[in-house]
Amino acid sequence: MKLLRTARRAPARIHLPFPFRKATKGGGGRDGMIAPTLQTERLILRMPELADFEHWAAFYTSPRAVYENGPMSRIDAWNMWAANVALWTLKGYGSFGVDDRASGAYLGEVGIYEPEGYPEPELGWFVVPDAEGKGHAAEAARAVMHWARRTFGWNRLINIIDPANDRSIALGLRLGGVIDPGLAGTGPGDVVIRHDLRGLA
Repeated sequence: MKLLRTARRAPARIHLPFPFRKATKGGGGRDGMIAPTLQTERLILRMPELADFEHWAAFYTSPRAVYENGPMSRIDAWNMWAANVALWTLKGYGSFGVDDRASGAYLGEVGIYEPEGYPEPELGWFVVPDAEGKGHAAEAARAVMHWARRTFGWNRLINIIDPANDRSIALGLRLGGVIDPGLAGTGPGDVVIRHDLRGLA
């Protein structure tokens, strides 16, 4: 039986409404497809990796997540984590995986979150149990605030925190934020902390 030869078609061209470029030194809206790498004295902030999800799942399926709409199933944790990572391709910002510069150990996640229903971009964080109480979240959060100001020119970021989450409220205030009752959260009773970024280089 003879095989019919058909003309080979050229691959279809996809026309994107924005340039598809990988960011190398910072986000920048839709051009910022991949998270930049930020370094502080003790930390490396980098694009999330698949292995990070195991730490995220351990947190969100445990009682530690009680102030973060948890505990939840592993599937729900995956859906939330994957959506947060996708913000880098959709909006040019998102969460950073945080590693210890000296040991390379994973310490947690800090970044900018804006899922559907959020009033504006939020600065958020979580750390693994072994990293708690060592100032890692604050150090990483300051780096993200500086990066956001430098990259996007934003005047502010907010935290949206459960009113019973005393530790996160204390951290938000320690970072220089101010509780602003006039700003909306995502639910009744949320504590919203406003961070003025205008003085950051």
